[in-house]
Parts: sequence; C-alpha cells; structure tokens
Amino acid sequence: MLLRNLWYVAGFSRDLPAGQKVARKFLGESVVLFRTDAGELGALEDRCCHRAMPLSDGFVDGSIIRCCYHGIEFDKTGACTRIPGQDRIPAAAFVRSYPIFEKNAVLFIWMGDPAQADPATAPSHRWHSDENWAWSGKHYALKANWQLLVDNLMDLTHLAYVHARTIGGNPEMHFRTHTQVKREGNTVTAYRHMPNSIPPRTYVDAAGFKGDIDRWQEIEFEPMVIRVLTGGCEVGTGAYEGKRDHAFQMVFMHAMTPESEDTTHYMWTAATNRIDRGIPEIVFKQIDATIDEDTAVLESQQRRMSETPGGKLVDIAGDNASNQVRHVIAGMFEAERNTAAAAE
Repeated sequence: MLLRNLWYVAGFSRDLPAGQKVARKFLGESVVLFRTDAGELGALEDRCCHRAMPLSDGFVDGSIIRCCYHGIEFDKTGACTRIPGQDRIPAAAFVRSYPIFEKNAVLFIWMGDPAQADPATAPSHRWHSDENWAWSGKHYALKANWQLLVDNLMDLTHLAYVHARTIGGNPEMHFRTHTQVKREGNTVTAYRHMPNSIPPRTYVDAAGFKGDIDRWQEIEFEPMVIRVLTGGCEVGTGAYEGKRDHAFQMVFMHAMTPESEDTTHYMWTAATNRIDRGIPEIVFKQIDATIDEDTAVLESQQRRMSETPGGKLVDIAGDNASNQVRHVIAGMFEAERNTAAAAE
C-alpha cells in the first residue's frame, strides 16, 4: 500500500519552464506535468481519453496540452477544450487532474482525494528562498522502495562505513554518539552532537578546518521529506548553545516520492551558508558522490529483499529514529484505510 493523501515532491520548479512538459509516474500512475505559456501548472493523467495516447508525447500550446495523435486539447483541469473537426465535445471527454503547486522552488503533487489537498499542509524548505544560502540539487531514479531510503536517512551511523571517504569521519565517534529522538505528531527529529570530532574531508575542503571541531546532525522527518541540518565549528565556540552563525553549515532536503512499490523518485538538495568562496560547487560534487554511495546500498538491499520476501530483519540500537518514523507511517496508513472504509 502507498500513502495517497499527502503532498509529494514531484520535482523542482526548474524542471518545468513555461511551455514545457515532463512525464513521470507517481504511486503507479502515469502523470504528465506541464506549465502553460502563462506560467500556470497542470498535472494530468498521462492518457488521452480518446485512444489512450500518452499526453506527454504531445505539445503544450498556450494554456492547453495537445495530444499528438488526433490533436485533442485539454486544459490544466483535465477538461477537453477542443476536438479537431467537430464542435460537440462529449461529456466523457476529460482526463483526471491532480492538485499541484510550487513553493521554495519545489513542485508538490497530491495523488489522493483532491478535497483534502490543502497547500498549507505541504512541507516547507526556507533555505531554497534565503539569499544568504546557496543550494543545488538532483533527481535520482532509485530502484528501491522509498522506506529503505527513509531508514537510511534517519540512521546516520552508516556514515562511518558507507561514506568513509567523504562525510563519514571516525567510526567510533559515530557509534558512541548519543542520539536523542523526539516525536511531535507526524514529525520525528533525531539530534546527534559530536564534540571534539575529527572533521570529515568534505568539511575540511569546504571550510578549511585545521583541527578538531564540534559537529552536529539534526534529522527531521515530515511526510514526505527529510531535512538534515548539519555542520561544524571550532571546538568550544558555542555550537551546542545555538551560536552557529560563524559555523560551516549545510541543510539537506531529501524527498522520497514512490514511483511504484519498489522504485522511488529521490530528489535531494544541499544548501550551504558559505556562498562567498565558491563552496557550493565543492559541496555538491562531494555530496553527489555520497548519494551515489547510498543509492548503491539501497538498490543492493532491494535486490536481496525481492529475492527473499518475508526474510528476517533484526533491529539494532541505531534504528530508534527510523522505527519511530515507521510508527508514524503505520498510523497514516491506518487513518487512510479507515477513511476509505467509512466512505464505502
């Protein structure tokens, strides 16, 4: 089962210039995203109601998208506005539309009941809109279930091994670090403070640290994104008392949008507050390398799990935060089931 009644990240605003479209599949459904010449967004079932031609093979023209097979036109609501060669438009000539909007340079889509689609409930990521931060991002077609990605991001003890050459740092430090986990509603946050740490390579390259640092990782899950606030500064300069303006900081947005049960749109961004030294390029290249390392692990997991359905999985101490998220998701699944049952 896949959750439907929530806002998923469909892509970045830059993916859809005016007059363009892109084909994507979300929760097993083929969707065409497009932006009209006037800049308005549309998200439609990617299937013409005439002969099932993908609308994504067609063209955006003004305020409509035109099927390339017989030229039938649809507006952003899914209504058929023109059929070449006839004046009458059949009442059944429409396609499903999905609520879509954008904020903080991110596109959000709602795959469930449109009546519940309140944009105010979508996640925010203010760092994309803050002139004091620079950011860049990427879209991965991940061949793994989205929940494996959630587990990976909520338990950062794997950094010591999977990312030993980039952001990992000292393995002993990662496993001796106390993790505090808090849950408020559907939000789960894990706090990890690592005083007197050896800075990882990415931090040295980005900020020029010469000695040990006070380091932190604060991981926030909010359906269906995870933010990782991380950084470091010279030892004893106030990082754990909230004095971080002088520190090297990074904020990551990780969005996991199911394409199917075992494939995921993985869209991530990295933002940094050091925009005066050309650091974003350095950060992006090294973070991109770490994401490659993660995706290799996740896809290996998925292959083995597909071969051994029902195979044993044992929790360890580092799974506390990811298990809290699993409880949140289980509660959301139950709420959707109850709502669907009540509507029958």
